[in-house]
Amino acid sequence: MHYELYVDSLFLMNFGMNLYLLMLVDRSTLKTASPWRILLGTAFGSISFLLLFWVSLPFPCRLLLGIPGGTVGMLLIAFPVKNLRMFLKLLEKLLFYSFCMGGLLLCLIRLLPQLRQWLTGLWGILAVGGIAFCLFGRFLPGYREKDCICRATLRREGASMTVAAVIDSGNTLIEPISGKPVSVVEEKVFRGLWKNSMQGFRAIPYHSVGKKHGIMEGYLLPELCLEIDGVKKEFRDVYIAVSPEGLHPTQNAGAESVKMIVNPMLLMESRKGRPKRRQIVRTYDSESGNTGENAV
Repeated sequence: MHYELYVDSLFLMNFGMNLYLLMLVDRSTLKTASPWRILLGTAFGSISFLLLFWVSLPFPCRLLLGIPGGTVGMLLIAFPVKNLRMFLKLLEKLLFYSFCMGGLLLCLIRLLPQLRQWLTGLWGILAVGGIAFCLFGRFLPGYREKDCICRATLRREGASMTVAAVIDSGNTLIEPISGKPVSVVEEKVFRGLWKNSMQGFRAIPYHSVGKKHGIMEGYLLPELCLEIDGVKKEFRDVYIAVSPEGLHPTQNAGAESVKMIVNPMLLMESRKGRPKRRQIVRTYDSESGNTGENAV
């Protein structure tokens, strides 16, 4: 039996499906992949698949290079993998979405046999992949930028502290001058890093239920790392407000151990790579600048 394979169609089909998969994996984690890295990973995975037909090696070797090797390389290129646990979590999600897409395609072929030829063609597969991308991204469970328990590591001047945190949609605090999002920590956490210093002080106005308005102490934290299910993301120069009382986030599970409430706008801001809405970026906005202890 003779088959004709068109390299351009095969590459385009794999490129499109790999792109859907990597974008779904990124959306269901902390969104650590940048667009250009996703595109590079997608291209690597697509080219690796073509090795099944190009390289003159025994079929088991070609299969190993083309599928497992391409999948591993695709993930390592697209995401800043920091440890084995993070890689396994990303691989788990990639395989899950691959299985779901394949299952949807088989289901449509069974339900619509008259469209079998089109569904198994290039544009049919890409169309089903696009539908699956929209459906899975909208309805399947995964990471959301609100009400999500995570681990937060705060670092300042060589000292660090790791606490339980929640990404809470109820936190809408912003620093009034720069317009940047503000997260909230308990006073014990703040004292563990700042001791008796007030370096980088800000005044953060707030509104809350039962109190018309008030002012919280705010400070600029040099480094923050958030971790969810082994996936980590780093942030620089993050504003935090100090709560003199215990935190009571809206999330029920583990609420009694939560020491930090993360503003979800922080993650949205970091992905866009530019100020959000009315933010004004100041080049002197750091603890080492001229915003010393008396800055407000």
